[in-house]
Amino acid sequence: MKLTRKELKKRFPHLSKEMQDKTESVSIDSVRTETSESESNPLRGYTPDVVDFLRRCEHDGEGEEIIAFLEKRGEISPKYAVTLRRQLKEKGIRSFGPKKEAEYYLKKLKP
Repeated sequence: MKLTRKELKKRFPHLSKEMQDKTESVSIDSVRTETSESESNPLRGYTPDVVDFLRRCEHDGEGEEIIAFLEKRGEISPKYAVTLRRQLKEKGIRSFGPKKEAEYYLKKLKP
């Protein structure tokens, strides 16, 4: 959508005045690239999966609740839910990996 200065002034008089007077300006001194952002935060864009959630569980019952919840929401398929339940029943909750304690991801970010 293109606006002429006249249309901008008519529709957004306060914004137009601020732009004209430059009373609310901010200078940009640097540019951040995608590469540098990902290096500073390796978890950026990371989405936990079902195993990440299962690794936070204390016992098998909590694991079953997580599987049922994610299956109900359609975040895991019924077929995958059966596989997870079988592993949970046969090998226990720790078979998905060691427990992820509180602030697990914050600790990952510290050098």
